[in-house]
Amino acid sequence: MGRQSGVMQSGLPLFLGQLIRYPHRVVALAPSSRALAARMAREVPKNHSGPVIELGAGTGKITQALLDHGVADHDIHAFELNADFVALMRRAFPRVNTHHAPAQEMEQLGLTGARAVVSGLPLLSMPNAVQQEIVESAFKAMGPDGVFVQFTYGPNPPVSDGVRRVMGLTWKKSEKIWGNLPPARVYAFRRNLI
Repeated sequence: MGRQSGVMQSGLPLFLGQLIRYPHRVVALAPSSRALAARMAREVPKNHSGPVIELGAGTGKITQALLDHGVADHDIHAFELNADFVALMRRAFPRVNTHHAPAQEMEQLGLTGARAVVSGLPLLSMPNAVQQEIVESAFKAMGPDGVFVQFTYGPNPPVSDGVRRVMGLTWKKSEKIWGNLPPARVYAFRRNLI
């Protein structure tokens, strides 16, 4: 983990630089904390095999938590739009499948049978149509037992009411993660197929 840790530490200056230069693209106040990333990774089933898809990989905090949780690096498919974050991810995690592509391209890449999709995307800041496209793509990439993991800073679920209703989503939420700035909660969404 030595090499990855060194590259990961250099992610903060890159994150802050991107936040200052592109505030409309980087909407978080700070990178996800280790505590938040670890809490998200805990939602990934260990008793299943198959890929784990990460949306909005950023500086790789959640990627590292997935590896620490026991997900094999070659099973992780990380999606990121920011070219500088993609370059950082490819240096830090050369065996992770890092895609410089939008989340909706999961389908075009033929990703199926995923056990989980773990998202660091700011879904609630997106129009409902985009949210629905991303969440639908995620559930198409997963089997019937798949879980869509998303965090939020706010008091409500991080997928809009309309999208939750249309897709028949149920969820459970975590305790508040105080070790994150700002404090956050993790939601695990499943699709009610009955």
